[in-house]
Amino acid sequence: MIRDITLGQYYPEQSVIHRLDARTKILGTLLYIIELFLVNSFAGFGLVILALGVLIGISKVPVRFIFRGLKAVVFIILLTFLLNLFMFDGTVLWHWKFLTITYEGLYRSCFMALRLILLIIGTSMLTLTTKPMELTDGLEKLLKPFNRFGLPSHEIALMMSIALRFIPTLLEETDKIMKAQQARGADFESGNLIQRVKNMIPILIPLFVGSFRIAQDLALAMEARCYHGGVGRTRMKEIVFSRRDGVAGVLLAVFLGIVIASRWMPLP
Repeated sequence: MIRDITLGQYYPEQSVIHRLDARTKILGTLLYIIELFLVNSFAGFGLVILALGVLIGISKVPVRFIFRGLKAVVFIILLTFLLNLFMFDGTVLWHWKFLTITYEGLYRSCFMALRLILLIIGTSMLTLTTKPMELTDGLEKLLKPFNRFGLPSHEIALMMSIALRFIPTLLEETDKIMKAQQARGADFESGNLIQRVKNMIPILIPLFVGSFRIAQDLALAMEARCYHGGVGRTRMKEIVFSRRDGVAGVLLAVFLGIVIASRWMPLP
């Protein structure tokens, strides 16, 4: 399960999506999230799935690798589905004691579960196709205009990039701790839910200790290299918008118009 988490990982490829400016991909991801919440029908989701499929095909990231990341959030998806399934009144499809499934509840639960799945897959494309350093530079460039209002854009971008960067590191650390505990006879699979939660204590304590150790090592390394924030810092490679970023922006705007128009179409 630990190795199935793809959030924060970068998949190296030489695709058009990988070569886009980080700012284009960040803004595109934000626009994608807005579009998901503008969609009000399954036909609208069909348009999103079609566009997302084209994007994945162009990026050359394996579909199996992308969907593998959903295994870690299956519980959240199922919980969202079940909560919506029993929370709506309407045409009764099934009833047993205090449990009632209605057509409206089934429709809404499928709708919300599909939205959550598309949200996870779409946003994961940002980190899968963008290097951590490029993502940091893009965030800083986008937040730079807010410096005049006292917003520390460089520090915020740095914190976000470090958080994304250390997700795979902490997952690897968790995997090592689990294997070490299993070698000492620990059992994480058997027992009821409460027993499994108790069995996680030997993992959580060393993981927290290791996390603080990694953070301290990073802070010492930054101090040893005389890091003092973003003032006066230069970059070996400056990010610049290109023609393909302009084309991507136009396509994103067109797709946003299509999604907005689909809200007023007689779709299921």
